[in-house]
Amino acid sequence: MDSDDEAPKLKGVVIITLPPHDNPSLGKTITAFTFSNTPQTQTQTQTQHQQPHHHHNNNHQDPLPIQQQHQPNPEAQLSFSISSTFIGTPRKLLAFLGISLLALLLYGSLSSQTLQEFRGSDDHDDDDHRPTSFLFPLYPKWWTPQRDVELKLGSFVDTDKRDLVFPTEDGIGEPKINKLVASKSKLDSTTILPVRGNVYPDGLYYTYILVGSPPKRYFLDMDTGSDLTWIQCDAPCISCAKGANALYKPTRDNILPSKDSLCMDVQRNQEAGYCESCQQCDYEIHYADQSSSLGVLARDELHLIMENGSWTNLNVVFGCAYDQQGLLLNTLVKTDGILGLSRAEVSLPSQLARKGIINNVVGHCLTIDGGGGYMFLGDDFVPQWGMAWISMLNSPSMDFYHSAIVRMSYGSKLLSLGVPDSRIVFDSGSSYTYFLQQAYSDLVASLEEISGLGLIRDTSDQTLPICWKAEFPIRSVIDVKHFFKTLTLQFGSKWWIVSTKLQIPPEGYLIISNKGNVCLGILDGSKVHDGSTIILGDISLRGKLFIYDNVNQKIGWARSDCINSRKFKTLPSY
Repeated sequence: MDSDDEAPKLKGVVIITLPPHDNPSLGKTITAFTFSNTPQTQTQTQTQHQQPHHHHNNNHQDPLPIQQQHQPNPEAQLSFSISSTFIGTPRKLLAFLGISLLALLLYGSLSSQTLQEFRGSDDHDDDDHRPTSFLFPLYPKWWTPQRDVELKLGSFVDTDKRDLVFPTEDGIGEPKINKLVASKSKLDSTTILPVRGNVYPDGLYYTYILVGSPPKRYFLDMDTGSDLTWIQCDAPCISCAKGANALYKPTRDNILPSKDSLCMDVQRNQEAGYCESCQQCDYEIHYADQSSSLGVLARDELHLIMENGSWTNLNVVFGCAYDQQGLLLNTLVKTDGILGLSRAEVSLPSQLARKGIINNVVGHCLTIDGGGGYMFLGDDFVPQWGMAWISMLNSPSMDFYHSAIVRMSYGSKLLSLGVPDSRIVFDSGSSYTYFLQQAYSDLVASLEEISGLGLIRDTSDQTLPICWKAEFPIRSVIDVKHFFKTLTLQFGSKWWIVSTKLQIPPEGYLIISNKGNVCLGILDGSKVHDGSTIILGDISLRGKLFIYDNVNQKIGWARSDCINSRKFKTLPSY
């Protein structure tokens, strides 16, 4: 056969090298060469590092910008000399490329299975006993006095056990008047449920649980700042609001004995210490808004819907609350108690995790328009990509979800934190956000500029401390958001490019009052908690999926419409 009839000669080749499995952020390496029969025309080698975008690389978990040190790629250096060896010998080159391609395919199949922080919901076919997940709906509360501002951050305090009641055969005996202690307190399976509520005028988001046999429904205020889940109960009740459902009525068998380990955990901060001789486990909780709840611990059957739509029943410990005081009585008009979601041993997620039902992960997503959202317990609904993560602080005296914050700004203007080692608490039990005193003062001073832009302070509107009226009707925050700037909370580093940032748009700190004014939903936190902690409340938690990963000790968030979970397209109804 003449040489003119030979197959066309190979003109060039492109080799794509995948990133190493232990550092996918290095990206792919693309090496391209062309060649001919004359060595002088051998082409250049061009190497390009392509940063993977999270939409294409589901193994990439942390969207933080990372400063990378670009080191010489040994494969790129070797590729030129190898191509020169095979010039003019296409068969050898094709054989080499075939072997290289096979090696790359084997490498890719191995590396694609790594770097998954959470297993997807499709990975459990080989393990029927892996923890499951539970998704909770969040529901709206129909009416609450508009001046109420919820601020939970509850803590257990000492109680005078001599005045508390003891269980009888049919329930709990006639209660006496209890002395409230005024001293400062010391401080993978998933379930999913819808959430309803709003910041204003209701001031809370709540979901429901089913308790008892036969199961009865109770609406509970979703609270990441509270340890204990409690339900108003007929023990009989000293001070209870007329809630959405009938009071929970315990029996003698439901009352938790004082020797239970969870009782010791609840009473660990009491000055009198653990009461081993007591016949029941008494508790008292004081909240940051001066409310309180008094009761005894009970154990009963909890019914939860799992990720796959099936139901599971298990015994959990919760509070039988028979004496509520303060603003709680107002917020309990259409709810029945509080769902404690903190890191404490007695919280519901911690109890489920110890039983092996879930991995200890809590998530919630609140809609920006106040329609509700959803929450879940377990890790099956954690997105594989698109999350920003920060480290969770560990403190023996605090079971809140909190982290260190290094900087805050309003637009381009820095807000002074005022105290070293500032912390921020993510608290779904608080209606509004609370800044440190200096940061709050700086923010208020920065907002004075809007007075010349068409908004005027209206001191007659007492909905919140600062409200503005406009010369035009305000139907929603969208109508006035152009007057305001984005708040940026910075974590990890003061260097902007390498820090993790939580950006809060005007919708995340403004409300429209019933007078048609726009009001600032950030308050002075100098007298809240210890005065040195920023509290991020519901108003600033909306429009994002927040996840509290107690397994890996981190807090994450991602933008979301919060209408449906990515893996659960239809939320359960109530």
